[in-house]
Amino acid sequence: MVSFRGSGLNRKMRLGAPGFFPALLLILSLLSSLSVYAASGRGRQMNWSRAEETESGQDLMETQASMEAGWKDLRETETETEMNDQIGCENPIRTETETEIKEESLVQARDPEVEKILSDMDLEQKVFQMFILTPEQLTGVDIATQAGEDTRSAYLKSPVGGLIYMEQNINSAHQIREMLISSQKIALEITGLPLFLCVDEEGGPVCRVSGRGIADIPSIPDMRSVGETGDPQRASEIGDVIGTYLTDLGFNVNFAPVGDLVSDLSSSAIGRRSFSADPAVCGEMVSAFVQALQKHRLAATVKHFPGQGDVSGDSHLGAVVSEKSLKELSEADLIPFEAGIKAGAELIMAGHLSFQNAPDGDLPASLSPFFLTDLLRGEMGFEGLIITDAMNMGALAEYNSGTASVLAVEAGADLLLMPTNFQAAYDDLLLGVLSGRISMDRIDESVRRIISLKLRLMG
Repeated sequence: MVSFRGSGLNRKMRLGAPGFFPALLLILSLLSSLSVYAASGRGRQMNWSRAEETESGQDLMETQASMEAGWKDLRETETETEMNDQIGCENPIRTETETEIKEESLVQARDPEVEKILSDMDLEQKVFQMFILTPEQLTGVDIATQAGEDTRSAYLKSPVGGLIYMEQNINSAHQIREMLISSQKIALEITGLPLFLCVDEEGGPVCRVSGRGIADIPSIPDMRSVGETGDPQRASEIGDVIGTYLTDLGFNVNFAPVGDLVSDLSSSAIGRRSFSADPAVCGEMVSAFVQALQKHRLAATVKHFPGQGDVSGDSHLGAVVSEKSLKELSEADLIPFEAGIKAGAELIMAGHLSFQNAPDGDLPASLSPFFLTDLLRGEMGFEGLIITDAMNMGALAEYNSGTASVLAVEAGADLLLMPTNFQAAYDDLLLGVLSGRISMDRIDESVRRIISLKLRLMG
């Protein structure tokens, strides 16, 4: 057991011995193990130490108090910053240089801790961290509205990196706050790392919290109406409101804002979720929204890279193909994502549409090494987390869950969202490493980013 300190909750690592799959054992047992993995459908033995099976009400109260104290300190700091903005700061958005300096200092400060945690994890633990599921996928229940022994038991078997919550999981402010606190407590006790607690809270038609009569949370307008004002400050104000209530409830990742450009509102599946058809306007809005969210220690996610606003198909339902050239993308669709990167966005979500005039034109962007590694990482310099759009969408129907997960990681994705068959996705990704198709360095690259962001969100 390795203990380490961090402001906020006390965290303890309960990780298996390093080197769970030594090279010699891998070489000697590979042929037989492949058949065993394929036949069993599981192919793993967990060596996480079992956490205590019971938790007292006092423990939960202490956990909530600790988290609320952290939020209080953060809000006080943010209030001071906002006052400074009001009395003379003409542009509250960080410049690119300021963002780079801040992000570089954070990474340098965290490196030793991140490397220690990473070195104490075995392959299975690392692969689990790369998945984000719904509570129902994790536990097997029909509708999850609390996190108790079913969640603890399921998480001991499958300690994934995060959970995403839908409307059905959110009934009241008190209920979802208790659910998130309990889920976070379980994860910290079992793995020593917090969960990514995720939600889609864009505004307008895509909100899981706003507009549902939960507490006194206001209704958030769609982003097209925000973009139509032409004032980035309005996007900042909306982001600040969303960031305030989401962090108060316990979320730490928001899958917003939308960076897609939409010219024809009547034919686009994205519609009024888009700020604008104008790349410059959309970029300014995305930048302001990202900055406002992340002041609350809430990770922002710009989506759906590299831009799927001006296509008529819906990737929820089936394959979507764009005829745009790379030149057209670079002159328009990529601009809001570049703005989000410069603003310090922690995540970018890859869409499932394919571009027939681009390299890897037969692959959805979410599975494309060209789009995720060559373009997003290489040309655009994004160093944060790349997450796929939900992998249970119709656009990926031609791929089974295992194949899609392996292809996404090979392409450069760090996080895999909601695969149709999580067990198959996990098993095939694990086998991809064991067989040598995916290197351990490639897995470490993603998990290093995951750990780093989790520690930053913890403070």
